[in-house]
Amino acid sequence: MQDLLLHIKQCTICEKHLPLGSRPIVVAHPDAKIVIIGQAPGTKVHKTGIPWNDPSGNQLRNWLGVTEEEFYDATKFAIMPMGFCYPGKGKTGDLPPRPECAPQWHKPLLEHLPDVELIILIGMYAQNYYLGKQAKNTLTETVANFKDYLPTYLPLPHPSPRNRFWLTKNPWFSKEVLPELKNRVKKII
Repeated sequence: MQDLLLHIKQCTICEKHLPLGSRPIVVAHPDAKIVIIGQAPGTKVHKTGIPWNDPSGNQLRNWLGVTEEEFYDATKFAIMPMGFCYPGKGKTGDLPPRPECAPQWHKPLLEHLPDVELIILIGMYAQNYYLGKQAKNTLTETVANFKDYLPTYLPLPHPSPRNRFWLTKNPWFSKEVLPELKNRVKKII
C-alpha cells in the first residue's frame, strides 16, 4: 500500500491540464472500513494537502456523525476522489475531475483495501462511474433510491454549502438518508 500511495503522490499524468500543478490528494490504509469517493479537491484542499479540509468537509463529517479525529483516521476512512488534483475553475464552480485518475488508480487502491464494508459515492461523477447503468437519470433520483445500492454503495449529494437549495427542496434526504448513513457508519467504525 505504501508503494502504491507513493506512486500516486508522484503522479503527473494530467499535470499539463492542471492550473495549480499536480498535488494528488488521497488517504488509504489496508485496514480502512469505509471509502469516500468524492469529486476532486478544491483550492483550499490543494493548498493544505488535507482532504475535505473546508466547509464541505465540515458538512460531510456532520452527515457521517463523526469527529475530525475519526474522519482522518485512515484505518477507518479511505479518501479517494474521482480526480486526485484540483482541476481548475469553471464558469459555475470547479471543473469536473480529470478523467485520468479513477481508471488509473481506483482499482489498485481498492485491491489494497480488503476490509471495506461501505463505499460512499459523493456526487454524480462518482455515482455514474461506480453505479454505471444502475445510476438513475439524476443525482436526486439516485440518492432517493439509495437502498437499491446497499450494502456496498451509499450515494450522496455533494455536501457543499452551495447545495443548501437542494437540501431544502429535498427534506427526505435529512429524514431518510442521513439516519441510515449515520447508523451504518457508527456500526462499521
